[in-house]
Amino acid sequence: MSAPILDPEGAREQLEAWRGRIDRLATDTKAMSDQLQQLRVTATDRDGIVEVTVDSSGSLIDLKLQRVARISGEDLARTIMDTVREAKRKVAARSQEVIESTLGTDSPAAQGIAARVREHLTPPDPTTGG
Repeated sequence: MSAPILDPEGAREQLEAWRGRIDRLATDTKAMSDQLQQLRVTATDRDGIVEVTVDSSGSLIDLKLQRVARISGEDLARTIMDTVREAKRKVAARSQEVIESTLGTDSPAAQGIAARVREHLTPPDPTTGG
């Protein structure tokens, strides 16, 4: 079944509605991008030895260590890596919230962006092999 041919005024109205949706999507996408650019998440291990901060891309931007003389180098390295993974999981969750609040949950664009963010930021768990 084909769509009926629109009269010039109907076509103009349909074009204006389409333009409005595109303008809204562009505005929402810019708002999402701005919020994600500013996103920072900090995580601390349960013993308070390691505190890491990652940005929205999952890059480590700050690392603070406390009482490291009490822990072996191997344990310290493992604690740092575990804490970075936790921070990345948190930033992935927060990114999901930003995407949903700006683009909505039904938007195919939002779903695609959220899937890529999750894939990039949620590192495999070395203890489970995945």
